[in-house]
Amino acid sequence: MTTAKNNQQGILFILMGMAFFSIQDALIKFIYEDAALYELYFGRTVVAFVLLIGYLKFSNQKIILKTHYPFLTIFRVICFFFGFSFFYISLTYMSLAMANALFFSSPFFVSILATIFLKEKVGIRRWSAIFVGFLGVYIVLNPNFNDFNFMKLAPVACALCYAISMTITKITSAKDNVYTQMIHLYFGATIISILFFIFTGEGQFNKFTHPTFQFIFREWFTNPSYAWPFIVSMGCIGAVAFFFVFSAYTVASPSVISLYEYSLIIWSIMTGYILFNDVPTIRTFVGVSIIIGAGVYIYFREKVKDQMIVTDTPNR
Repeated sequence: MTTAKNNQQGILFILMGMAFFSIQDALIKFIYEDAALYELYFGRTVVAFVLLIGYLKFSNQKIILKTHYPFLTIFRVICFFFGFSFFYISLTYMSLAMANALFFSSPFFVSILATIFLKEKVGIRRWSAIFVGFLGVYIVLNPNFNDFNFMKLAPVACALCYAISMTITKITSAKDNVYTQMIHLYFGATIISILFFIFTGEGQFNKFTHPTFQFIFREWFTNPSYAWPFIVSMGCIGAVAFFFVFSAYTVASPSVISLYEYSLIIWSIMTGYILFNDVPTIRTFVGVSIIIGAGVYIYFREKVKDQMIVTDTPNR
């Protein structure tokens, strides 16, 4: 039975988890000019993968590699991998707060996908909340249609890919446990990163001067003495963040703590200000408030409808 004390502990854990995720994201800004995107992805994934396997061994958890949904699992891994590739790319030219605020458009996509693939009924109130939520995304983006930079949509693309991944997770969770699915994500990300190294690791496609495109196509291991301590730290911090999130959902009621995942936006504002002197504009604050408000409303409507709530926890 979940007690008030357990819920308080769970809230503390989820707040700590989101804080560590914001720090992990911030580290990318320190190294994107000295490391390649998939070099970074490979390093932090391998570190997190090793720590996960170590945890499973230490806690005597059975390691199950077989999946009951091979094609869905492969598609989920691909969506997750490229989704967070978009997110990491966005951090090369966007503030932490803006990137994470746009990422939290994922519940709106989840609701839409659930109506299509899971046959969940979405009423006029939730459709209205989805519309209002995307209005918040529009306000944050502040597009200039005469000269719109489509790279601003990278966190939204991440949110869509993440929503697809989570929609598939609703299906695969019927027979595959959470550790099996995490192993698939880490193993798949490692393999895809290695493929990128084989085909692009020597920087043969890096013909760009823009820092973001250089980040994507740069040669691997150009400055390992500087970049890799950050990359290893990202893997460790990400593992700690997930430990706090997992612990939160273990000790407390998900219906209580899941809303506190939105604290990631607050942590991102604080981290961005402390480390990079980023101060969000009034327009960004308004858009963020609308996104959070719409997301919270959708959460409670799902709860009223007694439907499964997909959390926004970014296992990145």
